[in-house]
Amino acid sequence: MHKIADNLKKVSARIEQAAHTAARETTEICLLAVSKTRSAGAIRRACDCGQRQFGENYLQEALEKQTLLTDLDLEWHFIGPIQSNKTRAIAENFDWVHSVDRVKVARRLSEQRPPARGPLNICLQINTDAEATKAGVDYRDLEALAAQVSELPALRLRGLMAIPARRTEPAQQQAVFEQVAAALERLQKRLPQAPLDTLSMGMSADLEAAIAAGATIVRVGTDIFGPRNP
Repeated sequence: MHKIADNLKKVSARIEQAAHTAARETTEICLLAVSKTRSAGAIRRACDCGQRQFGENYLQEALEKQTLLTDLDLEWHFIGPIQSNKTRAIAENFDWVHSVDRVKVARRLSEQRPPARGPLNICLQINTDAEATKAGVDYRDLEALAAQVSELPALRLRGLMAIPARRTEPAQQQAVFEQVAAALERLQKRLPQAPLDTLSMGMSADLEAAIAAGATIVRVGTDIFGPRNP
């Protein structure tokens, strides 16, 4: 309990300092605790410290933890790759999806979203470095995909998500994040009707660079929960 509490305080202090350096308000930035491979008990301990937003990559693991934590008021974000046969369970059990990169997946999420849950918040994942092994849409195809997703009735297109390749220099890392922020600005002009207010980018190692570039959600796992078991 104390370790997670101390870690959350340290991460929050980093976010506060990064926001101050960037002349931003700390309230503009949401900390998403990446809880993949972590136990329901660890999530409960983080919740006891005030953390409410949790990100999961693996659907079955996430559903099991959600079942164990139904007594808690948590906001669940799906941040992993999406297989078409998993969209129904994602649409039914999550508040946000950060990793949409195909219109087929977006349509299925919209069709399968229970009306009682309201619109599902969506971020489009950008493949910033055109890495063959990484999911995400190319910048060249982003506007067309965003236009299609913004029209789906049970989705709310909120913004962009990115996981850039690691750079050796913070300035280089920030420059990549700034490219994502610029892409969001272009979408805001192209789709003024969409509530495009979200940049999900930055993790434990590079959250300062992401916040300097305008991140509104930073995704942190190890620095909250400690090293993962092998």
